[in-house]
Amino acid sequence: MERASNVKHEYYEGEIFAMAGAGKRHNWMFTNVFTGIGIQLKGKHCLTYGSDMRMHIPENTLFTYPDISIYCGDPIALNEDTLTNPTIIIEILSRSTRNYDLGTKFKLYRNIPALKEYILIDTESIKVTSWRINTHQNWESEEYTSLQQIVKIPTASLAISMEDIYHGTSLLKPLS
Repeated sequence: MERASNVKHEYYEGEIFAMAGAGKRHNWMFTNVFTGIGIQLKGKHCLTYGSDMRMHIPENTLFTYPDISIYCGDPIALNEDTLTNPTIIIEILSRSTRNYDLGTKFKLYRNIPALKEYILIDTESIKVTSWRINTHQNWESEEYTSLQQIVKIPTASLAISMEDIYHGTSLLKPLS
Protein backbone atom coordinates (compact mmCIF):
# COMPACT_ATOMS: atom_id res chain seq x y z
CA MET A 1 0.00 0.00 0.00
CA GLU A 2 2.80 2.45 0.95
CA ARG A 3 4.67 2.08 -2.33
CA ALA A 4 1.53 2.93 -4.33
CA SER A 5 0.55 5.89 -2.16
CA ASN A 6 1.24 9.56 -2.90
CA VAL A 7 1.28 10.24 0.85
CA LYS A 8 3.71 8.79 3.41
CA HIS A 9 2.25 6.99 6.40
CA GLU A 10 3.53 6.11 9.81
CA TYR A 11 2.48 2.73 11.19
CA TYR A 12 2.42 1.91 14.90
CA GLU A 13 0.65 -0.86 16.82
CA GLY A 14 -1.80 -1.64 14.03
CA GLU A 15 -2.74 1.99 13.30
CA ILE A 16 -1.87 3.98 10.17
CA PHE A 17 -1.27 7.74 10.33
CA ALA A 18 -0.85 10.03 7.30
CA MET A 19 2.19 12.28 7.59
CA ALA A 20 1.96 15.98 6.78
CA GLY A 21 4.26 17.64 4.26
CA ALA A 22 7.02 20.00 5.37
CA GLY A 23 7.11 23.79 4.98
CA LYS A 24 9.65 26.01 3.25
CA ARG A 25 11.87 26.66 6.32
CA HIS A 26 11.88 22.96 7.24
CA ASN A 27 12.92 21.99 3.70
CA TRP A 28 15.61 24.66 3.55
CA MET A 29 17.08 23.54 6.88
CA PHE A 30 16.91 19.90 5.75
CA THR A 31 18.93 20.83 2.65
CA ASN A 32 21.52 22.70 4.74
CA VAL A 33 22.01 19.81 7.16
CA PHE A 34 21.77 16.97 4.63
CA THR A 35 24.31 18.63 2.33
CA GLY A 36 26.66 19.58 5.18
CA ILE A 37 26.84 16.14 6.72
CA GLY A 38 26.68 14.32 3.38
CA ILE A 39 29.91 15.98 2.25
CA GLN A 40 31.60 15.03 5.52
CA LEU A 41 30.49 11.39 5.25
CA LYS A 42 32.17 10.92 1.87
CA GLY A 43 34.69 8.12 2.22
CA LYS A 44 33.38 7.00 5.62
CA HIS A 45 31.53 3.77 6.29
CA CYS A 46 28.26 5.62 6.98
CA LEU A 47 25.30 6.25 4.68
CA THR A 48 22.84 9.10 5.05
CA TYR A 49 19.21 9.03 3.94
CA GLY A 50 16.48 11.64 3.77
CA SER A 51 12.82 11.24 4.63
CA ASP A 52 12.06 9.00 1.67
CA MET A 53 13.82 6.07 3.38
CA ARG A 54 11.41 4.27 5.68
CA MET A 55 12.69 2.95 8.98
CA HIS A 56 11.23 0.10 11.02
CA ILE A 57 11.75 -0.63 14.70
CA PRO A 58 10.95 -4.33 15.20
CA GLU A 59 11.14 -3.92 18.99
CA ASN A 60 7.97 -1.75 19.04
CA THR A 61 6.41 -2.13 15.53
CA LEU A 62 6.94 1.51 14.44
CA PHE A 63 7.37 2.23 10.74
CA THR A 64 8.34 5.87 10.16
CA TYR A 65 10.31 8.30 7.99
CA PRO A 66 12.94 10.26 9.95
CA ASP A 67 13.97 13.56 8.35
CA ILE A 68 17.58 12.36 8.21
CA SER A 69 18.95 8.98 9.26
CA ILE A 70 22.57 7.89 9.25
CA TYR A 71 23.57 4.24 9.14
CA CYS A 72 27.15 3.47 10.14
CA GLY A 73 28.32 -0.03 9.36
CA ASP A 74 26.09 -2.24 7.26
CA PRO A 75 22.43 -1.17 7.09
CA ILE A 76 19.98 -3.97 7.81
CA ALA A 77 17.24 -3.93 5.19
CA LEU A 78 13.76 -5.23 5.88
CA ASN A 79 13.09 -4.77 2.15
CA GLU A 80 14.24 -2.44 -0.65
CA ASP A 81 12.78 0.69 0.96
CA THR A 82 12.93 -0.04 4.70
CA LEU A 83 15.98 -0.13 6.98
CA THR A 84 16.08 -1.06 10.68
CA ASN A 85 19.34 -0.02 12.35
CA PRO A 86 20.12 3.71 12.21
CA THR A 87 23.06 4.99 14.23
CA ILE A 88 21.95 8.63 14.19
CA ILE A 89 18.50 10.16 13.64
CA ILE A 90 17.93 13.86 12.96
CA GLU A 91 14.44 15.33 13.17
CA ILE A 92 13.61 18.88 12.12
CA LEU A 93 10.84 20.06 14.42
CA SER A 94 7.68 21.78 13.28
CA ARG A 95 4.71 23.03 15.30
CA SER A 96 2.67 19.98 14.38
CA THR A 97 5.40 17.38 15.18
CA ARG A 98 7.34 19.04 18.04
CA ASN A 99 5.65 17.32 20.99
CA TYR A 100 5.56 13.93 19.27
CA ASP A 101 9.25 14.14 18.22
CA LEU A 102 10.30 15.22 21.74
CA GLY A 103 8.14 12.68 23.58
CA THR A 104 6.58 9.54 22.18
CA LYS A 105 8.78 9.29 19.09
CA PHE A 106 11.99 9.65 21.13
CA LYS A 107 10.73 6.96 23.52
CA LEU A 108 10.11 4.65 20.53
CA TYR A 109 13.48 5.51 18.95
CA ARG A 110 15.28 4.51 22.18
CA ASN A 111 14.23 0.92 21.43
CA ILE A 112 16.67 0.85 18.47
CA PRO A 113 19.76 -1.06 19.67
CA ALA A 114 22.06 0.64 17.11
CA LEU A 115 20.91 4.22 17.86
CA LYS A 116 23.63 6.36 19.48
CA GLU A 117 22.44 9.93 18.78
CA TYR A 118 19.11 11.70 18.31
CA ILE A 119 19.28 15.32 17.15
CA LEU A 120 16.35 17.74 17.18
CA ILE A 121 16.54 20.94 15.14
CA ASP A 122 14.05 23.70 15.96
CA THR A 123 12.48 25.61 13.06
CA GLU A 124 11.02 28.39 15.21
CA SER A 125 14.12 29.44 17.16
CA ILE A 126 17.89 29.01 17.02
CA LYS A 127 18.09 25.77 18.97
CA VAL A 128 19.45 22.29 18.41
CA THR A 129 19.24 19.58 21.06
CA SER A 130 21.52 16.59 20.69
CA TRP A 131 20.80 13.45 22.70
CA ARG A 132 23.60 10.88 23.02
CA ILE A 133 24.17 7.59 24.77
CA ASN A 134 26.85 8.12 27.44
CA THR A 135 29.36 5.58 28.77
CA HIS A 136 26.76 4.35 31.30
CA GLN A 137 24.26 3.68 28.47
CA ASN A 138 22.03 6.58 29.56
CA TRP A 139 20.74 9.32 27.28
CA GLU A 140 22.10 12.80 27.99
CA SER A 141 21.47 16.02 26.11
CA GLU A 142 23.50 18.97 24.90
CA GLU A 143 21.85 22.17 23.66
CA TYR A 144 23.13 24.59 21.07
CA THR A 145 21.51 28.03 21.03
CA SER A 146 24.13 30.34 19.51
CA LEU A 147 24.99 30.81 15.83
CA GLN A 148 28.67 30.71 16.85
CA GLN A 149 28.40 27.13 18.12
CA ILE A 150 29.32 23.96 16.26
CA VAL A 151 26.97 20.99 16.60
CA LYS A 152 29.07 17.90 17.24
CA ILE A 153 27.98 14.46 16.09
CA PRO A 154 30.78 12.34 17.57
CA THR A 155 29.38 8.93 16.64
CA ALA A 156 30.20 9.63 12.97
CA SER A 157 32.94 12.26 13.58
CA LEU A 158 30.76 15.02 12.13
CA ALA A 159 30.30 18.68 12.95
CA ILE A 160 28.08 21.37 11.46
CA SER A 161 27.86 25.00 12.47
CA MET A 162 24.63 26.45 13.74
CA GLU A 163 25.10 29.21 11.17
CA ASP A 164 25.17 26.61 8.38
CA ILE A 165 22.05 24.88 9.74
CA TYR A 166 20.06 28.14 9.83
CA HIS A 167 21.59 29.72 6.71
CA GLY A 168 18.94 31.11 4.38
CA THR A 169 16.14 31.10 6.94
CA SER A 170 14.35 34.11 8.35
CA LEU A 171 15.78 33.16 11.77
CA LEU A 172 19.26 34.08 10.60
CA LYS A 173 19.69 37.84 10.42
CA PRO A 174 21.47 39.08 7.27
CA LEU A 175 25.17 39.71 7.79
CA SER A 176 26.14 43.40 7.76
